[in-house]
Order: sequence, then C-alpha cells, then structure tokens
Amino acid sequence: MIRPRTEHALILLGCVVLGIGELAWQLCRQLAPARAAQRQMAASCGQITCPERDAFAADSPRADDTSASPPAFQPIDRPHQQTVRILLVEDEIDLLRSVARALREEGYAVDTAENGEDAAFKIQSWDYDLVALDVMIPGIDGWELLRRLRRTKKTPVIMLTARDTVGDRVRGLDGGADDYLTKPFDLTELLARIRALIRRGAGQAESRLELGDVHLDLATRVVSHRGEPIALTAREYALVEYLALHRGRVVTRTTLYEHLFDENDSSLSNLLDVHVSNVRKKLGRTFIITRRGHGYCIE
Repeated sequence: MIRPRTEHALILLGCVVLGIGELAWQLCRQLAPARAAQRQMAASCGQITCPERDAFAADSPRADDTSASPPAFQPIDRPHQQTVRILLVEDEIDLLRSVARALREEGYAVDTAENGEDAAFKIQSWDYDLVALDVMIPGIDGWELLRRLRRTKKTPVIMLTARDTVGDRVRGLDGGADDYLTKPFDLTELLARIRALIRRGAGQAESRLELGDVHLDLATRVVSHRGEPIALTAREYALVEYLALHRGRVVTRTTLYEHLFDENDSSLSNLLDVHVSNVRKKLGRTFIITRRGHGYCIE
C-alpha cells in the first residue's frame, strides 16, 4: 500500500513530466516552420541537389568524387516567371561592372560571373530568368555553357561577344541563344533587347499595361496614375512590373525575394514590406493586395 505522502510525490512527478511533454510539443510546433524555411533556403542555395541541377552539372569536373552526395530534392513546379533576375557572364572586369551597374539602375537583380566554372555553378544553383553570356571566357567557354544550359532549361540567353562573323551569329542562335549582340555595343540597345526578351518571356506583346487608373509603359519604364507620372525607385518599379505581368495571380514572398534581390543584397528582413508600403502610398492603398499567408497580387 502506497503511503499518502508517497502518493502525493508520484502525482507531482507525473504533473511535471506531463508539463515538460506539453512544453516540448509546443516548441516543436513553433520550430517546424523555421526548419521548413531552412530546408527551402538550403535547396535554393544549392545545398540540396535536384535532378535539373544534377543534369546540368554532369559534364562539370568535380574536385572530389568520393564525397557523399546530398539528399535528393524534388523541386516544386512553378508557373513561368517574369525576367527580372539576370546572370551576367563577362571576363572583362570594367565592362562587367559597368553593365551590371546599368542593369541594377534599371531595377534588375544582377549576379555576375567572370569565368565559366563560376557561371556553371550559379546556373545550376539558381533559377535565373535571363543570362547575358560572353563567348570567350576562361575555363568553360560560352558555347559549352549554352549547350549545357539548353539541355535542362529554357532560360532566355543573350550572347554578348566580340565574335561578329555571320558564322558565329548563326552558331549562337542555332545553339539556343535568343539574341546575339556584338561588341562594342551601345548600352541603350542592350537594355532595349533585354526589355524585349522580358515581354516575350511574359507573353506580353504590347509595351503598355493598363491596371485601372495606373498605366505602366514597359519600354520607357514609366508609371502613371490618372495621367500623372509617378516617381518610383528602381526597386519599386521592379516590384510593380513583376506583379503587373502576373496580374490576377498571387506571388509568394519567397518568389519576390528570389527575383527582386541579387547576391549582393544582404539585408532582406523587411525590405519587401517597405517597398510594398511605398508603392501603396504612391499608387493607392488597394493597388497591391495582400493575401495573408500566401503573398501579394495586383487584381
């Protein structure tokens, strides 16, 4: 027979154990979304492989073939997305910096690569929306990069090269390039060609979009509200353009981060919220709709 004092001690111990179990359950519930987000980030950063990246990298030399392969990751199918994140591959440093700066001033997110190996790694690790590719680069040349990319992806490619013969242009276009621009080129022409690829990729033939009282000119990158031009920053314009070309569809925060910000953006905690708030102040509180738990859209 258990004495009363012993019985009370056992009951108290049982309560403590149950309390710890409940606390552990609550902690697991709170940590689950964070762990899921970490897994998603690891996948997008190339820490987890997927069949598409493995196929692209099959021809690339590996420094250590004995290392264990990461667990396979099955990517989620997403609808075709607007071209706003660009990979610029160029070995001439001054040209690389000047073109990258001009593209960023236009509101594009730009990653850069100075050689073929770096470009191959970034192409297989990220879903770029456009690749501006030089032919004569150290390591894997532009022709080979284009061949590998076309085996797995439909990413728009514009060739930027000093190889200006008819044979080179034919080789590039027949090899899968969407456009071919020879050096030296005018920067305004390059930007115009990129805008054309953006419209084509989004299935948008016209350069003007009407969104109620808001008009968007994709060619001049001018936004007007009730006939009055509205001054937007480059990043605010990129946000409006992306959502406008996906009108009627909810775009997740993750997708917006991936396509509006590049590898040089280090502080992303609330940048998107700041840009959305600024656009609403300029174009109306209901211009960008928030779908709680899903993302943003323009209806």
